[in-house]
Amino acid sequence: MAECDHQCSSCSSAEGCQDKEKSEQIVQNTEGIRTVIGVVGGKGGVGKSLVTSLLAIQMRRLGYRTAVLDADITGPSIPKIFGVHGYAETEENSLLPHIAQDGTKVMSLNLLLENETDPVFWRGPVISGVVKQFWEDTKWGDVDFMFVDMPPGTGDVLLTAFQSLPLDGILVVSTPQSLVSMIVQKAVNMAEKMEIPVLGMIENMCFLKCPDCGKEILLFGSDDSVDSTALPVLDRISLDPQVAAACDAGTLPTLDVPYLAQTAKLLAETFGEKSEAQ
Repeated sequence: MAECDHQCSSCSSAEGCQDKEKSEQIVQNTEGIRTVIGVVGGKGGVGKSLVTSLLAIQMRRLGYRTAVLDADITGPSIPKIFGVHGYAETEENSLLPHIAQDGTKVMSLNLLLENETDPVFWRGPVISGVVKQFWEDTKWGDVDFMFVDMPPGTGDVLLTAFQSLPLDGILVVSTPQSLVSMIVQKAVNMAEKMEIPVLGMIENMCFLKCPDCGKEILLFGSDDSVDSTALPVLDRISLDPQVAAACDAGTLPTLDVPYLAQTAKLLAETFGEKSEAQ
């Protein structure tokens, strides 16, 4: 074999050499990630981004190093929730995640747009490619738990995420409605067919607590879980004005609320040997 003269333009093996360098870069960018959990909803508006953020925050409070990959490309809200803004920086051809106030690493399309409100006029294959690129081209460093805010629906973007990311499991988010349950079941069936472990369900917006008497007002007429999916309900979240205001202000990591602490403890117990608290 001839010795490399580093003149790639005239080398017949250049493509293979570049592929090797790219593969090495992906390994370097992702080798420090120990556990990857996807947060899936099946449909929009059920609170996937809130659940994703709360899980990262609660795991951080348990002493784990956390990151959020915002795979909801057309509706990225993770940066606003964590109060991070501005362009993502680069280093050695890799993106660098923003680090939120609590130490959570964040990568989202909104960190690459000139204006946060700019719409994304992209077709499915391009959006799918961005999700894969965020995983491969971001220098994540050491991460004990990465949470992926999945896009709604069961289309090609979710399929790409399921195929491209080494998911250790998914958590399903729903509201306690039979209509939503029916749609969520599609995402559950998709994950099961692709042999991705479904860890359980988080029910969001279950009730509103009266600020005067503390009574829990059921928002959907029943306190029964969404049982048509046959998934264990790991946690329930109320419709909390404090949380909504904190998300709008980008201060959720500083808000002392107990939501999803139980699920965080379960994740620590399940993947504790793989991801050790610092």
